[in-house]
Amino acid sequence: MPSIFTKIIKDEIPSFKIHENDDFLAFLDVYPLKKGHTLVIPKQETDYIFDIKSNEYLNLWNFAKIIAKAIKKVIKCKRVSIVVIGLEVPHAHIHLIPIDSIEDINFDRPKLFFSNKEMENTANIIREAI
Repeated sequence: MPSIFTKIIKDEIPSFKIHENDDFLAFLDVYPLKKGHTLVIPKQETDYIFDIKSNEYLNLWNFAKIIAKAIKKVIKCKRVSIVVIGLEVPHAHIHLIPIDSIEDINFDRPKLFFSNKEMENTANIIREAI
C-alpha cells in the first residue's frame, strides 16, 4: 500500500514542494514544529532509512544538505537540525528543522499552523535560496 509520501510524489496529494530531482523530494511539513520545517524523502518507497542502498543513502544526505543550507539562508535560526524518527510514516524521511534551542525539536509540543499562503511563501523563499 503506498504511503502518504508516495501519494505526494505522484501529486495525488498536494504539497508545498521545495526541490526535487529524479530520486528525491523536499517539501514543507504540514504539521511543522517551526517555520521552514521540511521533509526530505527518497522517491523510491523504502520504510526504514538504513535499508536504502548505500549509494542512494549517500545521495539522500547530499540532497538534504542542499536543502538545509537553503533553509539556513532564509529562515532565522541558529542551526538546521536533522531528525530521523521513522515511525510515523512507513517511508524513509529526514526532518530538517530550523532551531534556536533543543526544545525546538520536541515532537511532543503542539504543532504550528500556517495558512496555505504562508506555506507557499516559505516554500518559495527556500526554493529561491537553492
